Amino acid sequence: MAGAVDPRDAAAAFCRDAGTCRVEPLGYGNINDTFAVHGAAGTFVLQKINGRVFPEPLKVIHNFQKITSHLLGRQQEHGRIFQTAQSVRTLHGELFHRDPEGDYWRAQTYLAGTPCRALSGTEQVARAGRALALFHLLSADLDVAGLEDPLPGFHNLPGYMEEFERVLTHHRLVMDEEYDYCLAVLDRVGPQMSVLEDAKQAGILAIQPIHGDPKIDNFIFSGGGEADGMLDFDTVGAGLIHYDLGDCLRSCCNRAGEKGPDPSAVSLDLEYCRLFLQGYFSSAPHLLREAQRDFIYEAVLLIAFELGVRFFTDHLRGNTYFKVAHDRENLLRAIRQFRLVDDIAGKEKKIRLLVSESSR
Repeated sequence: MAGAVDPRDAAAAFCRDAGTCRVEPLGYGNINDTFAVHGAAGTFVLQKINGRVFPEPLKVIHNFQKITSHLLGRQQEHGRIFQTAQSVRTLHGELFHRDPEGDYWRAQTYLAGTPCRALSGTEQVARAGRALALFHLLSADLDVAGLEDPLPGFHNLPGYMEEFERVLTHHRLVMDEEYDYCLAVLDRVGPQMSVLEDAKQAGILAIQPIHGDPKIDNFIFSGGGEADGMLDFDTVGAGLIHYDLGDCLRSCCNRAGEKGPDPSAVSLDLEYCRLFLQGYFSSAPHLLREAQRDFIYEAVLLIAFELGVRFFTDHLRGNTYFKVAHDRENLLRAIRQFRLVDDIAGKEKKIRLLVSESSR
C-alpha cells in the first residue's frame, strides 16, 4: 500500500489490464513511493509524488516531460545515446492521475538497464562520469526559463543553515558525543557555506539545467556498456553544474555507501575520484573553464556538508522530510556525511590535483 490508496487502483489509470497486473515496490528512494507494474503489455514505472516534499507536483511532472523530450531530441541530433525514461500517459492522454486522496501519480517507461546502489569496478565509475557529462551537454541549450522550480532553495546551503538555526532554537539538545560531533562540523565548515553562491553572484559559475540529485542509484548502466543514462528527474531545474558534480563525486566515490553501522569506514576514494573526473572531462572537455574547474573541490566538500545539515535538521525536526526506518536514522545519516566532509577536507590538495590532471 501507498498511503490510503492501493497502487493497483492508480495503475488502472494508465493501463487497461491493471486488474491482472503485478505491482511491486521498486527502488530505494527516500522521498516518493515507486512501483513496477508488470502487465500483458509490458512493464512500466508508477510513482506517487510526495506532496509534503513537492508541494506543487505538477512542476515535477512538467519538468520531467520537458527535460526528457529535450534529451531525446538532442541525442538524435548528435548521434549520442543516453538512456532516459519517457512519460507514459493515462488512458485519457494526461501526464498524471490524481487519486481520491488528492495525491498525484505519474508513470514512466521502464528502462531495461541496471540501476545500482554501489559502483562495481573501476570501469563503471568512469561510465558514471561520462553519463553525467552527456546529460550536461545534451541539456545545456535548454532554456532554463522554461523549467519550473520544483524545490525553491534546493542546494542553497546558506538557506539550509538558516533553517537549521531556526529548528535548533526550538529543540532542546540533550548533548552527547554524536550531537557534539555534528555541531563541531557545523561550526568548522559553516563559514565556507556561501562559496559557490558567491562565485555565482560574481559571474564565475553559470546557471544551466542540472539533474539536481545525481547520486549513484540514479544512474542506469546498460549491459553492453555504452547506452548508459540517468533516472529520477524530480529535482531537475536551473542550477550550477557544480551541484551535480559535487553530489555525484560524494556519492560515487564513497565506497562505504550511504548507509551502514560504521561511519568510520566512510571516505572519498581518490582512485574513484580520478576515474570519474577522467570520464566526465573526456565527454565534456570544454564544458567548464579553468576558473570554474577550480571550484570542484568546494563543490564536493559543500554538497556533502549540505546533505549532512539537511539530515541533522530533519532529525531535530522529527523526521518530517526524509523517510526513516527508525528515529535515529537521519542522525546516523548526518554523521556519515559529516565524516565524509572531514575526509574530503583532509584530501583537499590531492582532489585539486586530480581535477587539474583529469581536465587537461
